[in-house]
Amino acid sequence: MNIAASLLSLAEDTLGLHLPIRLRAWDGSEAGVPGAPVVVIRDKRALRHILWKPGELGVARAYVQGDLDVEGDLGEGLRAMWDAVREARATDELAGRPRIGPRQVARAVGLAVRVGAIGPRPAAPAAESALTGELHSRERDQAAISHHYDLSNDFYELILDPTMAYSSGFHAAPDMTLEEAQTAKLHLVCRKLGLQPGMKMVDIGSGWGSLTLFAAEHYGVHVTGVTLSVEQRDHVLARAAESGLSDRVDVSLRHFRDLAASGVRDGGIDAIASIEMGEHVGDAEYIVFVDSIHRYLKPGGRALIQQMSRSNGSPADHPGGGPFIETYIAPDMHMVPLATTIGRIAASGLEIRDVQAMREHYPQTVAGWAARLEAGWDTAVKLIGEEQARVWRLYLAGGSLAFEENRMGVDQILAVKPSPRGVSGMPASPLDWLT
Repeated sequence: MNIAASLLSLAEDTLGLHLPIRLRAWDGSEAGVPGAPVVVIRDKRALRHILWKPGELGVARAYVQGDLDVEGDLGEGLRAMWDAVREARATDELAGRPRIGPRQVARAVGLAVRVGAIGPRPAAPAAESALTGELHSRERDQAAISHHYDLSNDFYELILDPTMAYSSGFHAAPDMTLEEAQTAKLHLVCRKLGLQPGMKMVDIGSGWGSLTLFAAEHYGVHVTGVTLSVEQRDHVLARAAESGLSDRVDVSLRHFRDLAASGVRDGGIDAIASIEMGEHVGDAEYIVFVDSIHRYLKPGGRALIQQMSRSNGSPADHPGGGPFIETYIAPDMHMVPLATTIGRIAASGLEIRDVQAMREHYPQTVAGWAARLEAGWDTAVKLIGEEQARVWRLYLAGGSLAFEENRMGVDQILAVKPSPRGVSGMPASPLDWLT
């Protein structure tokens, strides 16, 4: 029996499409398209992962544990798969989604018996999240953020640029380096917010302090930052001390709903930024999030929200980006279409003044992170272990493709809190911050 051919036939039957791959099984047998990306099943355990959890998560578990691999460019392999899915869905909208009927079950079990792959459910990779408690409670939100961001500061320093910006850069020119694009993004955010020396700014979800430290150093503002990650808070405070910015930077381990405990007063803030944090707030809680921003701003104060979105609100979509990302990367993340976010911001009383789509910038940013990961692969494995390193390789390849193909987007939304008489204090033209 050609094991690879049997497995490929079963997979195509289950997914309802022709797979544009070359499959190689653990016994050396091969089948599929010559010259196509090669998917390698290194161990029978990969089949048990997929049998026990059919679909994206089962495949991801097999990949993360090294039982399944892709030779060559992982991104190109994923791109070929999505092309095949789109082509198949032109005639069958369910193509690409596992069809687990009695016939497929009987066929899968029979094949698993013949190749000796029957066995107990394999243990899930240690890299998976396991959150408990009420959704978007303070405790669960902190656990969700800690799962991803407390991985290792040294690891993030390995893959990010020196500013430690973990969000889409602004590639204003095609030949920009990762650091140049992130610096351009930080200047763009500060100019949109109209920052001037002496202003008070709040950075909600301040991360490793890229914007917090940049605004304090280059624009002379006092920044109050909040994060739910211990590693991030400690990193920012250390960097602020090293740079002589401790008198202008205050970052605490705090939920955005507890900003008052950081000395933030209603109507006392000139500018508020939230860079790719709104996705973690939650659907119902987003109203509280934007109402808080409106309440804290002075009349004429500006808010800049850079946020990821999903392309549509179809019930079939995963609001967190899919089983892999929701399990391994960002548990409890909730993305909505851009129009929904704009409506919620406007409903708070903030006036939308500018929306800048940055979707095409993200694949360029991710390419920089991926290149740094591959160049420092051995170091990454030492820092976070091979399973986690493989999680990141898959995450960066898949995430980049989602933005490239418009399944996910990212936008900068600029809003202002008008005075009671409607005065915004905004410049007449966006050229004020674009040039």
